Amino acid sequence: MQATKADRSILITGCSSGIGLHAAHILKKLNWQVFPTCRNSKDVDRLREDGFEAYKLDYQNSNSIKNALSHILSKADGRLDALFNNGAYGLPGAIEDLPVHALREQFEANFFGWHDLTTQVIPVMRQQKYGRIVQCSSVLGLVAMKYRGAYNASKFALEGYTDTLRLELAGSGIQVSLIEPGPIRTQFTQNAIAAFYRDVGEERMKASHFAQIYDKRLKHMSKGGASRFKLEPDAVVQKLIHALEANKARPRYYVTVPTSLMGTLRRVLPYAVLDRVLLKASDSEE
Repeated sequence: MQATKADRSILITGCSSGIGLHAAHILKKLNWQVFPTCRNSKDVDRLREDGFEAYKLDYQNSNSIKNALSHILSKADGRLDALFNNGAYGLPGAIEDLPVHALREQFEANFFGWHDLTTQVIPVMRQQKYGRIVQCSSVLGLVAMKYRGAYNASKFALEGYTDTLRLELAGSGIQVSLIEPGPIRTQFTQNAIAAFYRDVGEERMKASHFAQIYDKRLKHMSKGGASRFKLEPDAVVQKLIHALEANKARPRYYVTVPTSLMGTLRRVLPYAVLDRVLLKASDSEE
């Protein structure tokens, strides 16, 4: 049975900034019992200072996931009405330049950790016969773009995973949705630059076939990247609210013009033509 508005509970990951942080504050104002989580303790402390029941949850640490969920369920009387999987990062770089360990870490944070948490939440929702699972994907889960192979792959995997989950949970009372944002004004680009230098590194960058392109792209990214179609995180949160509160949540929610456009082009264009569109879009950033 669905909880009343006074005691609805939600676990949100990736709440240090951006979409997750905005979602936590907005849903709290809408009388949700919000349990925001972050992977860094200092961010958890900041959320607690703001009045949240916040916990440390690192998708790359299974014990962290288990402990956070255990604490949250104890505070919510064993119930959890919604899960918003949101925490993720992007690793830029051409596929041929990505170390295997870096690709594994990308999937641990963007995919395997989500699976770990989701499969621990599902039995709780099955028992209460109600729940909402919302996954924050990306336009890059719909179409691929150059120099984003690790992130593309993690989001393509998430799309297939979530579609399967929605089918398998049909009739259970648990509704599953994907939110697919395009460019949103967050710390994502700055975090991606840091990931590039950490996991690809300057030595590999200088030896790469794409060295000159990396130099141009990193300068472009350091200025904030493309801004023409960027929206504030609140645009994502509005879709999240519908996915959480509508009687029938949609399977997919597009956010920003690029996502809507690419979703349409993917359906109607032959692959050869779509590739030309995507190449042009990627090249415009070089």
